Amino acid sequence: MSKIKKQTYIALLVAIAVIGSSFLWFPAGVAKAFPVQHAVNVIAGVLLGPVPAVIIAFLTGLIRNFMGTGSLLAFPGGMIGAFLAGYLYRKMKRTWAASAGEIIGSGLIAPLFAVPYAALLLGTSAGAFFYIPAFLVSSLSGALLGYLIVTRIKKSRAWKYDTDS
Repeated sequence: MSKIKKQTYIALLVAIAVIGSSFLWFPAGVAKAFPVQHAVNVIAGVLLGPVPAVIIAFLTGLIRNFMGTGSLLAFPGGMIGAFLAGYLYRKMKRTWAASAGEIIGSGLIAPLFAVPYAALLLGTSAGAFFYIPAFLVSSLSGALLGYLIVTRIKKSRAWKYDTDS
């Protein structure tokens, strides 16, 4: 895949994540669930690989924070899940592995990073168990959505992807 083509896909997926998060969200405990971001993480992890997926998650979080529609907690949550989605897909070559990576990364590992991060940047002293339910619900719903989309893309052969370039 050419560098320009990959950058175009990155920009497109960032735009989908930013706009999609404005329209599709639901309350999940102490936070809001944004399943589109998690779905994009799975799609990017499968179709582009772990590094572009992390870049997409970072840029999405950055733009949403500048717009006032995001939280600083989107950075550890989105980036860890995106990396694991791409990494596990690359290792196992199974779409379900990307979804599992997103759930494990964003739903279980990211809340552990969120505790010191939130204490330092947001001034909250909540423990990991405070964040796990909301992060898990959000990542589970988005990973399922991403799995369904990637399965359809692969079945239709609509995207000629190459994760090794």
